[in-house]
Amino acid sequence: MTATPTTQTRTPDRFSPLDLQSRSLPIKLAAIFLGSLFLATSSYIEVPMIPVPVTLQTYAIMLVGALYGWKLGGLTVLTWLIEGAAGLPVLAGGASGVQHFLGATGGYLFAFPMSAMLVGWLAERGWNGHRPFRAFAAMLLGTVLCLSLGAAWLSTLIGVQKAVTAGVLPFLIGAVLKSAFGAATLRLMQATR
Repeated sequence: MTATPTTQTRTPDRFSPLDLQSRSLPIKLAAIFLGSLFLATSSYIEVPMIPVPVTLQTYAIMLVGALYGWKLGGLTVLTWLIEGAAGLPVLAGGASGVQHFLGATGGYLFAFPMSAMLVGWLAERGWNGHRPFRAFAAMLLGTVLCLSLGAAWLSTLIGVQKAVTAGVLPFLIGAVLKSAFGAATLRLMQATR
C-alpha cells in the first residue's frame, strides 16, 4: 500500500479584524454609518493651510479601506462625501456643500473613494495588519494616488508648478507619518484579536 501524498493547505489570514464581508446587511449598514462618522470626526482635526488644509482625513480613509475592504470601504467614503455635498458639516473643518467638490479640494475629494478602494483591495490580498510593512506601503500608495489626482485637479486651477508646491509637497511628511500610524493601528488591532 502506498501512501498518498498530502498537500498541506494553509488558510489565508483574514484581512481584517472586523471581518465585515461575512456580516449581515444590517451590520454592514451600521459599519457604513460608523465609518462615515469616523471620517467626519477626522475632518475636524485640521491644520488650516491654503489652498488645501491638512487633516486626519487621509489616515481615516486609508484605515476604512484597509478594515472594510475595497467595496465596503469605497461605499463608506462615497456615503461620507454625499453627506458633505448634501450640506452636512462633515468635510474639512466642518465644511459642506457642492462648491468644495468644484474648488481647490475637489480633486482630493474625488480621489478619496479610489484611494480607500485601492488600500482595501491590497488589504484583501495580504497587505494588512498581518504584514505591517505591506500595510504601510498600501496606505502610502493610497495617499500617493490621492495626492496625484488632487494635484492634477488643482493644476487646472492654479497651474502645475503651484499645484505641486501647494498641493503635494506640504503633505509628503504627513503622508509617511499617517501611513505608518495606520499600519501600526492595523497591527495593534490584529494583535488584540
